[in-house]
Parts: sequence; structure tokens; C-alpha cells
Amino acid sequence: MSAPTESAALRCEIIPVTAFEQNCSLVWDTATGRGALIDAGGEIEHLLERARHHGVQIEKLLVTHGHLDHASGVRDLAERLKLPVEGPHREDRFWIDMLPEAARRYGFPPARAFTPERWLEQGDTVTVGTLSFEVLHCPGHTPGHVVFHHRPSQLAFVGDVLFQGSIGRTDFPRGNHAQLIESIRNRLFPLGDEVRFVPGHGPMSSFGEERKSNPYVSDRAVGA
Repeated sequence: MSAPTESAALRCEIIPVTAFEQNCSLVWDTATGRGALIDAGGEIEHLLERARHHGVQIEKLLVTHGHLDHASGVRDLAERLKLPVEGPHREDRFWIDMLPEAARRYGFPPARAFTPERWLEQGDTVTVGTLSFEVLHCPGHTPGHVVFHHRPSQLAFVGDVLFQGSIGRTDFPRGNHAQLIESIRNRLFPLGDEVRFVPGHGPMSSFGEERKSNPYVSDRAVGA
């Protein structure tokens, strides 16, 4: 099952993959047909078929964080297509190094660790074709989690930081609940209520809707 979305220059198809139903996003620039996969968590053949369907030439892989369901297909896909990998923040290196063990534990196909061509920092920019995405370092779910924001489209790809009506888990190693709330309130919500976001799992929402109704980070929940 996939859900398309679009703006003037950015096109995106959300492609849930693996038994974890992780939202891998195929994004591309309508001006050039060049694109990227955000969080290639598995089912490589399916991802490549969707790119062919849209006539997209994948030029890089973007990674929000190092958890298995978001990164297990990255190295195989990067080697197969000779693609650079950008993200996450280097604080997630330990999660990436644990990919082989995590795949065995959760019954995933074999997964291999990788080293991105570029670790990302708060304030960095990544490009896809002629599109430019702002990078926000949003720790809490994992210490090196990043978010990709396309300002002209008012669209953000937030991985497992924020969901419709919920937030990311913080009971994993180096998770931090207070830090996650701070990331959402101080780095994501200031982008604007109108910004829609693609979460790592489940349906899209907007920052405005979550500020209003999310039981963990709404204005009412934090006493703002």
C-alpha cells in the first residue's frame, strides 16, 4: 500500500515496507526526475519497482536514524546502485553497527552495517535534484535522529520522532523522553502549524494538529 503526495516541485510516494510497516519515502524533483529514498528499511525490489514506475532516477539514500526497520536495506541498495548515503547524525553509529544482530533478533533478512558518506548535523542541507531539504537534529528516540524538511512544500519527514497522536519510544538504549519532547516542541513545531509530516509509521498529520491534540506534546499537555 502506498500513499502519494505532491507539491509544485516535490513529488513523494510513501511506501510501507517490512512487517514493521515502516514508511519509506520515495521523493523526487519534478524538474529533473532525480530522487532519493528516505529510510530504505527493506523490500529493495519493491522500492526499485516504484522508482521505475515513476521514472525516477535515484541519486542518493537519506537516513533519519539507525534502527533496523529504517536502515536494514541501505547498504545493499547503496552498493547495488553505487549510491551515496547521507544521514543520520553520527551519534547513531552504534545503532547502525548493531544492524546485523538486530536483523537476526527480529527475523529480518540479513542486514549489514554501513558508514554514510556524510553524517548530518543540525542546520545542514541535503539536495535531491534541484530540491533542498533542511536538516534538523532531533534526538530523543535515538541520539542521532534527524528530520528532513522541505520548506517550499511545507513537508517534513520525521522518522520516529513524532506520529499522529503519539511520539517515538524512548525506552531503547540512549533514548531520552525529555530530550524527545524538547526536539518536537523546540525544533519541529516552530516550523509552522501548516507543515505536514510523514512519520516513520502510520498516517500523515500536521504540526498544528499535533500541537492541538497530541496527548504527549500538545500545548495543553506541556502546559504551554
